[in-house]
Amino acid sequence: MSQYDITKDDPNFITNSDLPVKNVRWINCQRPPIEIFGLAHCQGDEFWRMPPGVKDTVNAGVSGLATHTAGARIRFRTDSPYVALRVKLLYTDSMSHMPLTGKSGCDIYLGAGKNKIFYKKTAIPASVDTEAYEAICCKRPVMEDVTVNLPLYNGVKAVYIGISNDAELQSPTPYTVSVPIVYYGSSITQGGCASRPGNSYQAILSRWLDADYINLGFSGSARGEENMAHYIKGLNMSVFVYDYDHNAPTAEHLEKTHEKFFRIIAEANPNLPVIMASRCDFESVSLPDNSTKDSEKCREIIRRTYENAKADGYKNVWFVDGQTFFGTRGRDSCTVDGCHPNDLGFMRMAEGFYPYIKEALNSIGG
Repeated sequence: MSQYDITKDDPNFITNSDLPVKNVRWINCQRPPIEIFGLAHCQGDEFWRMPPGVKDTVNAGVSGLATHTAGARIRFRTDSPYVALRVKLLYTDSMSHMPLTGKSGCDIYLGAGKNKIFYKKTAIPASVDTEAYEAICCKRPVMEDVTVNLPLYNGVKAVYIGISNDAELQSPTPYTVSVPIVYYGSSITQGGCASRPGNSYQAILSRWLDADYINLGFSGSARGEENMAHYIKGLNMSVFVYDYDHNAPTAEHLEKTHEKFFRIIAEANPNLPVIMASRCDFESVSLPDNSTKDSEKCREIIRRTYENAKADGYKNVWFVDGQTFFGTRGRDSCTVDGCHPNDLGFMRMAEGFYPYIKEALNSIGG
């Protein structure tokens, strides 16, 4: 089979390859049998977490961040002795507290099944000014699954998968939990500030549970608005997890929206397992007297939603105290800035969520 010329689709793409192999067969990631997970809309150069009709009805922050590919994965099977990537980014910018590997990089994992997926390589832009980049990793020349985790705080315009000319390409092994777990929340939910996409807590849990998921984390913009709840209630999901209190402007705003948000989703999906959590960085303060009263008040608002739901007969609901996520030993080593988790913080969040999500899945025979 002849080499595919990317420039036919995108004349602005990379044309000079530094890859240590020749005759690479390049395939647009949007073409079968390659499958894309975690996106609601993927067409042309639009890789979006929300569909166009909904994206235009939410607040400006959510609308813009919906173009970020947090939680998006490209999956396939191949017996190629290597896998190459060519990625064209949506933005060229930087963040002071998040590495470029996590913001704009892509992770490559091999394998399929619970705890059988292992990390292989991160494809990294050369600099913050890099618009497009490529990478390659070697693998065994046997048929095996490949998962590519897309950037957390950037979008992509195109992704091409490179394999050897004589290699086979097949559909990926289905997830054990094929109905996605849906997460809604703040910048922490979006993945700030993991060092690479595969280290967000949802990605970790996905590998542990072999579960599909959708990341609806929107940095600074998840405010528990009714139109977001109405959108989420219509999604096909196995479990719903939400923890947006960081983005509620005040505790009063959280009180007005948190239970209402739950009711909109639960009334449309009465048997859906719902996990509600409070903020993980409990010591992060916003009050002049440097107290934790705000965190305590928000936690009690969330707990009250849970208690009211249980009292009204909702069986599949759980409350997770975010203060417990970072543990006690080394707690101050879990963030990059006192708020956003680093890789240690995300690992501990995954460990904290795991028993609740596993119990939630078991409650519906997952």
